[in-house]
Amino acid sequence: MWETIANLWRLKHLRNRILFTLMVIAVYRIGTYLPVPGMNTQALSGTGQNALFNLFNIFSGGAFYRFSIFAMSVTPYITASIIVQLLQSGVVARLEEWQKEGESGRQKLTQLTRYLTVILGTVQASALTYTFARSGVLYVHDWWSYILIVVALTAGDTLLMWFGEMITEKGVGNGISILIFVSIISRFGQLGSEVYQTWFFAHPDQLFLNVLKVLLLVAAIVLMFAVIVYVQQAERKIPVQYAKRVVGRTVYSGQQTHIPLKVNAAGVIPVIFAVSLLMLPYTIATYFTKYAWAEAILRYLNPNGGWFLAIEVLLIVGFSFFYTQVQINPQQLAEQLQKHAGYIPGVRPGQDTEDYIIRVVNRITVFGSLFLGAISVLPFLVFTGMNLTSVPFQGTSLLIIVGVALQTMQQMEGQLLQRHYRGFIR
Repeated sequence: MWETIANLWRLKHLRNRILFTLMVIAVYRIGTYLPVPGMNTQALSGTGQNALFNLFNIFSGGAFYRFSIFAMSVTPYITASIIVQLLQSGVVARLEEWQKEGESGRQKLTQLTRYLTVILGTVQASALTYTFARSGVLYVHDWWSYILIVVALTAGDTLLMWFGEMITEKGVGNGISILIFVSIISRFGQLGSEVYQTWFFAHPDQLFLNVLKVLLLVAAIVLMFAVIVYVQQAERKIPVQYAKRVVGRTVYSGQQTHIPLKVNAAGVIPVIFAVSLLMLPYTIATYFTKYAWAEAILRYLNPNGGWFLAIEVLLIVGFSFFYTQVQINPQQLAEQLQKHAGYIPGVRPGQDTEDYIIRVVNRITVFGSLFLGAISVLPFLVFTGMNLTSVPFQGTSLLIIVGVALQTMQQMEGQLLQRHYRGFIR
């Protein structure tokens, strides 16, 4: 491990990329402590029972309850990226054409995502400002101040989008993912504080029992990380055989390869979709508590209740199947195999190949979706069972941490192997 880290620093360009990434991260973390003018942060932190605000605070690295210029984190950019990705999957013909144009089309899609990010950021900033103005969280109560708050939040969101793109271009890993990763990791200090306050400070006479609880908690977290890594790396390999080809006077022999299908091809997107969809009616109902329908929503969709967890798992399973179909196009795979004289042994080319790929994808998606549902609920059950009710971590956080770490390590692994150095993954 230490030899691998030393190898990273021997490569000048990789060392510069790592230093650039760390510099941007440092600027980002400093920005999370720069508050937007006119905000009563003490009153805002007192709204800790709002589950949606807690979710915002996790992904912003605590910047939301400090209401800094980065309070919205990169959520508008993520939403814009998901919308553009869904629209280009056969919904809007023009976007689908851009996707097939190569680099020029990718630049057009990136520019569209940027514009949509600014629009969504402005809408979200306006909604937050309106909510806080009605809740008495703001010191100021004039339109010019409201506009200043909206502009500051939107500018912060746009700046984070630029930070992410710069890390992707000149740093290490996917920039947006790195920023979310850092935000979540920065909240681990609250876990230690909660453990100390709940166990050691409240029950100083139970030292041995408290130490045992800490060991069990660490073992549970390590086990969850290990399972997530194992499933995230798992693949279903479909064997493919290419027939002999004659190009001019040259005869190319048939090749054997495989199509790697991820067990969890949808990643963390279904979890984000499910949580966002469930939190929307709950958040709206908090402002209409005097109505019967709002009371029913608050009772059944309480994030700490059994109904919420059950519906969340069902939505995750449904979104997993939907987003896997977006990520993997069996018809396109079958057409590409037939075009390049490839076939799956024992399966006829064309429609039979497409049907076979669909069956395989559906089978592995069943396991992948149930895995996502279990991981999204399991951390809550573990922390609640240990009386750590204020821990700001969910299964989504663990999935993002593992996914970003693996992605970044694989990128550095490729850089090392190109120069004959031993990498992280052996």
